Amino acid sequence: MTVAEAATHADGGIDSVLLDIEGTTIPVAFVHQVLFPYARKALPELLATRGDEPAVRDAVADIARLAPGVAPLAQLNDWMDRDEKIGPLKALQGLAWAEGYRTGALQAALYPDVLPALRRWHEGGLRLAVYSSGSEAAQRLIYGHTTEGDVRGLFDGFYDLRIGGKREADSYRAILAEAGWEAGRTLFLSDIVAELDAAAAAGLRTCQLARPEDGTRPGEGHPVAATLDEVARLFALPGTP
Repeated sequence: MTVAEAATHADGGIDSVLLDIEGTTIPVAFVHQVLFPYARKALPELLATRGDEPAVRDAVADIARLAPGVAPLAQLNDWMDRDEKIGPLKALQGLAWAEGYRTGALQAALYPDVLPALRRWHEGGLRLAVYSSGSEAAQRLIYGHTTEGDVRGLFDGFYDLRIGGKREADSYRAILAEAGWEAGRTLFLSDIVAELDAAAAAGLRTCQLARPEDGTRPGEGHPVAATLDEVARLFALPGTP
């Protein structure tokens, strides 16, 4: 879709933006080369020493329900090997990452264009929220521990798999209902075409982030941008550079 076509598509105005994380605001390399290895290394000790904590007990019970007879750590490693988006795995990874952020071992490095754009959009009156397969707690950790400090105040909400799968249109309808947003005035940003398809089916406007750093290949049926600045120009968002 051309810039002119995107502008025509956006002629009603956008007042809310829903953002994916991996491949959209954070490099895929940070997730796969930093966060995932850190969690894999930390999970054995977490299970061994924190098993009495309610969140850990609940996650282990979910693993037993989903994979009867399989040792929790073995199942977690299998899910991680296959990059599965499974609730108990995401919950336990989030607990591991929380410790890493607390000690300073982890710090989120966003794409350089992200925070300047989000700040302009926030100051311009846009409502911002996050929707990721990572747990809400993990999302808050990422934006609470960036290389530029705690930026969670830019966002009105954080949504994870409790709301539903990211490739299901009903998930986006549920977010709109919970946030009180209007579908036709909400823009969803992601690098994954199947997620954008689901959001579009729910009536949201969409734009694919095809980051050269990640080797993302542009799909079809949605406007495409390489940076949030390009998104701003495509949809005439506040503070467009």
